Amino acid sequence: MGTHTVRREVLGPWSLDTSREFWEGFTPAALTAEQRHGTLSTVFRVDADWSTARVTVTQRDKVAELSLDGDGDLEAAAEQAARFLALDVDARQWPGVGERDEVIGRAQQALPGLRPCGFHSAYEAAAWAVLSQRIRVEQAAHLRRRVIADHGDGGAFPAPERLAGLDLDLPGRKAEYLHAVADAALDGRLDTGRLRSMTPEGAMDSIRSITGIGPFAAELIVLRGANAPDAAPTHERRLAGEVERLYGPDRSLDEVSELWRPFRTWASVHLRALAELRTE
Repeated sequence: MGTHTVRREVLGPWSLDTSREFWEGFTPAALTAEQRHGTLSTVFRVDADWSTARVTVTQRDKVAELSLDGDGDLEAAAEQAARFLALDVDARQWPGVGERDEVIGRAQQALPGLRPCGFHSAYEAAAWAVLSQRIRVEQAAHLRRRVIADHGDGGAFPAPERLAGLDLDLPGRKAEYLHAVADAALDGRLDTGRLRSMTPEGAMDSIRSITGIGPFAAELIVLRGANAPDAAPTHERRLAGEVERLYGPDRSLDEVSELWRPFRTWASVHLRALAELRTE
């Protein structure tokens, strides 16, 4: 078991506490361990070598301190953690989006320093996309926790090699689709860094060949799994409803999201998070 500590400057607005509170309400992969003010801790599967790692992140003004332990490539784990916490994004232009669009400006004020936390990896996002098909989110979250408890290690989702060989008792074709996701991960088609290096549209097209992955799932994998910061989701009905409510029935997501570049994903997440706050 090794340890590794990385300190990196975070460019642009950032509040670890706001981001952690957002993730705590992120049902697909919510934080489960007790968290402390000013820190965030989570266990995840490192997609460079499929080892298990734990990261504890501490905010020290504009510097993120990432302390990792695990038995694999901890340098790769640190880069992955920065990616799923959106700490790798230069967000110095993000306040300007709120200046151009007062709706986003209000969301930024309500959620100061929020950086959209995503799934630990594109692989885990793909697995969630399969588990959540045609069932309620709460039911899918229960299935995910069961798979981790029965077949994971150290609290991390099962590695793809293990997942590919499991005889899972799941509804419908979910077991078949999970095996396809595992095979794709082993083939490198769900490599998070690779997907992030592509355009969001190109990345989505590249994973549509995976059995069980449709347009909605492909968006989820790229925007919340690879955590790509600049694409407007086109298959989220609730987001479209928020745009209509906040901007008027004559405005489309394609139109208003032009003001959000180069942070269209971030703006979309802020609108969804603001809607959740409103309904609490």
